[in-house]
Amino acid sequence: QVQLVESGGGLVQPGGSLRLSCAASGSIFSIYAMGWYRQAPGKQRVLVASITSSGNTNYPDSVKGRFTISRDNAKNTVYLQMNSLKPEDTAVYYCQTVVRPKANSGMYIYWGQGTQVTVSS
Repeated sequence: QVQLVESGGGLVQPGGSLRLSCAASGSIFSIYAMGWYRQAPGKQRVLVASITSSGNTNYPDSVKGRFTISRDNAKNTVYLQMNSLKPEDTAVYYCQTVVRPKANSGMYIYWGQGTQVTVSS
């Protein structure tokens, strides 16, 4: 089993910044990719940013240039630096990781519990 612990959410004014962290622990042989998704009330969960083990990143146009994803492979931790936040960024942010638990196992997807980000004046 793999556990994901998120931190860093909160209330911020428009134009402000927040940094989210997500640490993975448990049965981990290797991590292929880590990412962040968000879900606003009444909407589907959507990708915010992702990063592979080799450092390739992916962002939707809605956050490109404002959000930056990074990871510390030694700590199995992924970060999301969010700048120039807008009210429409308000959502619950979820960490996701694609993990190979053992050397001879397949890969599995795990989710964090979510952290609330509210952008409001």
